[in-house]
Amino acid sequence: MRICVFGAGAIGGNFAARLADSGNEVSVVARGAHLEAIKARGLTLIAGDRRIVARVKASDRPADLGPQDAVISTLKANGLVALAESVGPLLGPDTPVVFAQNGIPWWYGHGLDKSRPAAPDLSRLDPGGALAKAVGLHRVMGGAITSPNHVIEPGVVHNEQPDRNTLWVGEIDDKQTPRVEALRKALIGAGIGSPSTRDIRYDIWHKLMANLTGSTVCLILGQPNHIQKTPMINSLCRRAHAEALAVAAAHGVVLDDSPDVRYGAKRVYFDHRPSILQDYDLGRPMEIEAIVRAPLAFARSAGVATPTLDVIEQLTVSMASSKGLYLP
Repeated sequence: MRICVFGAGAIGGNFAARLADSGNEVSVVARGAHLEAIKARGLTLIAGDRRIVARVKASDRPADLGPQDAVISTLKANGLVALAESVGPLLGPDTPVVFAQNGIPWWYGHGLDKSRPAAPDLSRLDPGGALAKAVGLHRVMGGAITSPNHVIEPGVVHNEQPDRNTLWVGEIDDKQTPRVEALRKALIGAGIGSPSTRDIRYDIWHKLMANLTGSTVCLILGQPNHIQKTPMINSLCRRAHAEALAVAAAHGVVLDDSPDVRYGAKRVYFDHRPSILQDYDLGRPMEIEAIVRAPLAFARSAGVATPTLDVIEQLTVSMASSKGLYLP
C-alpha cells in the first residue's frame, strides 16, 4: 500500500517506520534537520529493544512523492495550513486523508448524525474552509491516536511505550467502507493497533479526555504526567474530567469512562511530558484551539457549566499567548 505520512515528527515518524518495515511503500513529508537526516541515514525508530531503520522517500514538497493510496496527517491542528497549501499532488480520486490529531478536528460538524446536536462554530480550526477545499470532504477520515513518542535527535524517534500504539480510523459519517478496512489492515500488519469503530467521534472525545483534563494540568504546572497522582492535583483532574464527560454527553457522545477510572488508584502514571507541554517548553505553536477552546465552545453551545475547565482555559490561553505560541 502506498502511504504518505504527512508530518513525520514523533508520532508520524513512529508510524511511518513501522508501516515501511512491514512492507508498505511509505513516503514522508518532513522538514528541516529531521528531513535531512531521514534522507541521509533513513528514519530510525527505537521501541524497547527493537531498532528499525526505514528507508523511506522523504521530501518537504508533496509534489515529489506522487499520488498515494492513503495519506495519514499527523500534523498538529495548528499546523494543518501546510497540508492545505500542498496536499494536492498526493491525492488520487478516492485517496483517503486521515486527520490523526489531538483535540476537536476541523471536520467535526460534517457528516454528523442528525440525532446529535449541531456542532458549534469551529471555523477557527479551518479558516476560510481551506482544508475542506484542498482535501474534499469525500476524502476525509477521522483519526484518534494513543502513542507516546519523542524525537531524540533529527531522524531518530523514541517510542516510549511500545505496547501503546493505536490509531482509530473511521469515515466522518461512520459508514463502514473498504478503504477503512484496507487502511486498518495495513496498520495492524505494522504492529499498530487499529480497533474497528462505529463512531469515530466517540474515539476522538475519549482521547480528548486525557488531553483536556490531564495534559493541560501538566502544562500549567510544568510537570510530567505523574504529577496527576498527587492528591490535590488528582482531585482537580477528576473535577475537570467530570465536566468534560458532561459536555460530550450533551452532544450525544456518552463515554464509557469516569473520573474513578481515568484518575483512580489503579492507574499507572509514566514519566512522560505531554505534547502540549513539550510544545510550550520548546517554543512551538500550541494546540490550544483544538484541545481547550473548541471543547469549551461545545460546552457553551449546550449550556453545560464547566467552572474547572473555564479556569484551565484561562490559564492555558494566557500561558500560550504570552509566549506568542497561540493567538486568541
